[in-house]
Amino acid sequence: MGDKLLAEEAVHLAGGMLAAGYRGVVSTMWMINDQHAVEVAKYFYNNLLSYRPESGEGEGLMSARAAYALHHVSERMRERLGNSEDALHAWVPYVHFGI
Repeated sequence: MGDKLLAEEAVHLAGGMLAAGYRGVVSTMWMINDQHAVEVAKYFYNNLLSYRPESGEGEGLMSARAAYALHHVSERMRERLGNSEDALHAWVPYVHFGI
């Protein structure tokens, strides 16, 4: 949480992880529903771990690939849940920070 006297000094968990040296972090912008979090994590890691570089991009988990994996999860959740206000709270809060 921030402090009104140090408004520009707020540090969130994702920012702290980046400062600690992580290249990328998936986080949320607000509290989320546990039911949907499990589904998002499942789809995210299935997508991320199924990636196979085909053009000499290197091996392993790349931070940029995490951003694409999260994008695909958001699309899948949106297709499944729709655009109602309740559905937006299920798939909109997830963000990727990093390179």
